[in-house]
Amino acid sequence: MSKPKTLSTPLLDRAGLPDQLKQLDVGDLPMLAAEVREVIQDTVQYTGGHLGSGMGVVELTIALHYVFDFSNDRLVFDVGHQAYPHKILTGRRDQFHTLRQKDGISGFTNRFESIYDVYTMGHAGTATSAALGIALGDQLADKQRHVVSVVGDASMGAGIAFEALNHAGSLENTRMLVILNDNRWSIAQTIGALSKYLDRVRTGTTYNKAKENLHTLLKAIPVVGKDLDEKFDHAIDHVRKFVVPGDVFEELGLNYFGPIDGHDTNELVGYLNRVKDLDGVTLLHVRTNKGNGVPGSEERYDRAHAAKPNPRPKPELVKTEPQCVMPAKAPKSANKAWTSWFSDGIEELAERDEKVVALTAAMPDGTGLMKFGEKFPDRFFDVGIAEQHCVGLASGLATAGLKPVAAIYSTFLQRAYDILFQEVVVQDLPVTFAIDRAGFVGEDGISHHGLFDIAYLRTFPRMVLMAPKDGPELKKMLEFAVNLDCPNAIRFARGGAPADLPGVDGGTESAPIELGKMEVIRSGSDGAILAYGHMVKNALDAADLLAERGLSVEVVNARFVKPLDAEGILALLNRHDRVMTLEDHAVAGGFGSAVLELVASQEQPVRASIDVAGVVDQFYEHATRAELVKEAGLDAETLANRFLSKRPATVPQH
Repeated sequence: MSKPKTLSTPLLDRAGLPDQLKQLDVGDLPMLAAEVREVIQDTVQYTGGHLGSGMGVVELTIALHYVFDFSNDRLVFDVGHQAYPHKILTGRRDQFHTLRQKDGISGFTNRFESIYDVYTMGHAGTATSAALGIALGDQLADKQRHVVSVVGDASMGAGIAFEALNHAGSLENTRMLVILNDNRWSIAQTIGALSKYLDRVRTGTTYNKAKENLHTLLKAIPVVGKDLDEKFDHAIDHVRKFVVPGDVFEELGLNYFGPIDGHDTNELVGYLNRVKDLDGVTLLHVRTNKGNGVPGSEERYDRAHAAKPNPRPKPELVKTEPQCVMPAKAPKSANKAWTSWFSDGIEELAERDEKVVALTAAMPDGTGLMKFGEKFPDRFFDVGIAEQHCVGLASGLATAGLKPVAAIYSTFLQRAYDILFQEVVVQDLPVTFAIDRAGFVGEDGISHHGLFDIAYLRTFPRMVLMAPKDGPELKKMLEFAVNLDCPNAIRFARGGAPADLPGVDGGTESAPIELGKMEVIRSGSDGAILAYGHMVKNALDAADLLAERGLSVEVVNARFVKPLDAEGILALLNRHDRVMTLEDHAVAGGFGSAVLELVASQEQPVRASIDVAGVVDQFYEHATRAELVKEAGLDAETLANRFLSKRPATVPQH
């Protein structure tokens, strides 16, 4: 990976580490912020990444490193996609051009990457719980250091965030600072009662300034002013309730300060120095603008949340010294995205069936439900960053006789596991889960890969699990799913979906969707590949390569992992010597594992040897989805070679 062009960043060149940053004058910090923004924007346009979040917290990050020493103190970012300025200021500026690239630095905080990254983050709402645990641990160990968590207003609406604040407010001797980064946005605009409360705080007079003004006024009264000030401090706190309606944070037992301007480095440094050594848990309310400095961000629905990668322009030949060129990203598939097929499918269903409703947890665009929400506003529910509530709400809607479809990324559905079990499965409610971003996701890395959903769902009784081979089949499965009388889930990948894979026996017509029935889409006599969901395309490509080597391989679209097509699979295993199962999921507990369990349950052994191809028991870092699929050995060429290498010795090798 080669570096992008050199930018003129004289202050940043002197302040690439926190100790160096502290040597700058406070008056230099606004210019440093401008340089950090330039580096972020120049890099992310080529690497892709979460642009708006980081651009919004540049001054806050600088001020935090200016006041604290996070080589010893602890800084926990909620989610972590706002950590780009933090990375640049903690010795990773020279590696920043490798952001989210294979073998480069992570797009989130990563505790294995730097001593300044306390956690490997990627999910929202958890930072305050983690930080409180560190603070309590330090207290028990009599370790003196500061602990800071940075939490967005949208993340603050997550249940776990309030649970942490509720606990923190009950503690008397634990010191911790919570920074509420109030930018009114998650990916989409922040919703809910907390957002409305913060709106009132933003537009009202700041409590702390009002309190200071009241103290000044009382002290100015001749003779009795000082005495009145001391005696009326309790009364001033009652006045506070009129200044800041509700004052929910102080009622929880927290020291509340703010809101303050999150783009004023002088004010930030001043307030951080004032609150850093306060006893108890302190919440500093900081107002920022997501996407600050990104041209046109105010007009974007997501405030420039993410940037797509573009190839770096080639150097001009007239240059006397060769310029290093960032390698161009692999061209994106021209195929319509899986998410778009889902989006079209659910809108068409809703047109025909008024009982169909859609839910998401702060991902209206990512899950393809933006247009649905505009078209059917009364039947669309975005609950914010609260997957548990999303699933619980879906169960209630199903109880009321509706047909809820909860669209949630595979990695985020993990957050609602208990609610899914108790409120949906135990109740045997017909909720459909559209599991987007299943399998390898790509540059967002460990925290975002959807490699575990089959395993954590298929143990549930009456749960139906299915996956389509292509876009048209996704729409058919969705219609099938919403008319089932039990909990069910459809998993599909990120990126482009094939639109025209073969149907029955290679024809153009696909078999109707029947519960627990697979589809043979290519005949063959030298073995078979039994593929689940979006890996059917890889199975067909591998079969083409094997055909070039003289082998005729049957390809089967499994469609269901629960219930399995026991009759069809056993027949397949008894007409071939060799069958490979294929999935973009962890091998442990996945589709292949289900097939092996089926075989183990039979009284008679099957003819075929079974090779389970899937994701081995390890974590995969960030890279493009294609790179990760190849690294895991699930690309067509590797699968073909694997099939050949494990053939019985009597079969000639070509």
